Amino acid sequence: MRLILTADSSSAGGVVSAGHADLAIAIKHRMVWGTPLSDAELAAFLAERTNQQPDCHWLDSVPPQRLQNFGINNLGLIEVCEQADTVELWMGTEPNAQLVLIWLLDHLSPRAKSLGLTLRHADASLGETDPARLAERNFPGVAINDRHFEIASLAWRAFRAPTPHAWFDLLSEDLSILPQLRRCVLEMLEELPGGATGLGASEMRILELIAAGYEQPFDVFPHYRERFQRRVFGYWEAGAILEALALAQTPAVSGLAEWPFTLEMHNEGARYARYKESRLALTEFGRAVLAHEEDFSRHNPIDRWWGGTRLTNDRLWRWDPVLLVP
Repeated sequence: MRLILTADSSSAGGVVSAGHADLAIAIKHRMVWGTPLSDAELAAFLAERTNQQPDCHWLDSVPPQRLQNFGINNLGLIEVCEQADTVELWMGTEPNAQLVLIWLLDHLSPRAKSLGLTLRHADASLGETDPARLAERNFPGVAINDRHFEIASLAWRAFRAPTPHAWFDLLSEDLSILPQLRRCVLEMLEELPGGATGLGASEMRILELIAAGYEQPFDVFPHYRERFQRRVFGYWEAGAILEALALAQTPAVSGLAEWPFTLEMHNEGARYARYKESRLALTEFGRAVLAHEEDFSRHNPIDRWWGGTRLTNDRLWRWDPVLLVP
């Protein structure tokens, strides 16, 4: 069995359709958003299945019949890798994929010598590339060695730390063995609250786009990549960010016609239509934040996670290109 591990289902489907693997499994955990899972929860996610709840196991993205065909029902990641003839990690360049990569390498490192892993340096969007073209691509592959595991474990511990200091310190390390990691470090740092505004890069980009005349919610979402210019957050996270800006105690955005941004709202036609037809605008406060004349956090409660760091008003770690300050 030729096994490929990816960070999203579209990439997994793409590499199988292109003939690069017999089986591709997407490790779809979102690292960039929300309360982090504990070490025990993360270990259980990659271990042999003991919990039948959905989205609690790394094999949940694979149809049960395919798991049965390969004889890997409910197995842990290490056990499946040991059964495979080859194991390759095809991770995208976006930050969440790189975070999944360092997590998996940290998890696999105790059994590294017996697994014979290969890292493919994919520089294209695997899920958005036509399978025929993807079949022709020859992404460079390298055997994963001790240095890969060393850097991955260092970065994983830094991301899970209770302050961003260790993550910032990665910028002084040689990260070149994981070619996309340095960009990931910088992009995640940019999502910390800004020194003058209290908002991260994606939040500020939404304000910029609304100020530029983009009125409807989906016009300011990351799927317009060239327009949005930020790669950390995806569809559901962008919806939550926009909602937080619009429903804040002192809102920066007006005109959002429907919420909360949930699957239930998407499944209700009238509510979904109202959401799409929203006409967004910056409030006076939002314009002041965009001009760096107001600080969002001084007018609104903040309580969110950035990696292992809990950001609150009284402990609001801010990103500055020169210094990281509390």
